[in-house]
Amino acid sequence: MTEKSISTDTRDLWPAVRRGFRRKCPNCGSGPMMKGYLKVRDTCTVCREDLSHHRADDGPAYLTILIVGHLMAPLLHVSFTMFRPEPLVLFTIFAIGCVTLSLYLLPRLKGAVVGFQWARHMHGFGEKA
Repeated sequence: MTEKSISTDTRDLWPAVRRGFRRKCPNCGSGPMMKGYLKVRDTCTVCREDLSHHRADDGPAYLTILIVGHLMAPLLHVSFTMFRPEPLVLFTIFAIGCVTLSLYLLPRLKGAVVGFQWARHMHGFGEKA
């Protein structure tokens, strides 16, 4: 039975997650991580770090739903109990707010998840080519 060689270099977690949240390369922090809205580049255009190993899958969507739900549900409750707006007005405001916040957070949380995976050497990020 052979063991995979695990890279011994340490990578700081929170700087990598912050860089990913800004949609920048978790290694150098200056190259753009995203090619489109949610498409992660295979390699960084600045430092040539291989980003093709990421496996973000549904994690960013779950995190987005969790955050938006926990922010908007209390606001919905407070606005309904304090101001009693018309139901259609309430629905319109909160629908626009939820969609806007979701569209803002989704690519940033995907970058943060990729940065987390990179910092923890997950899914092949620690292997040397």
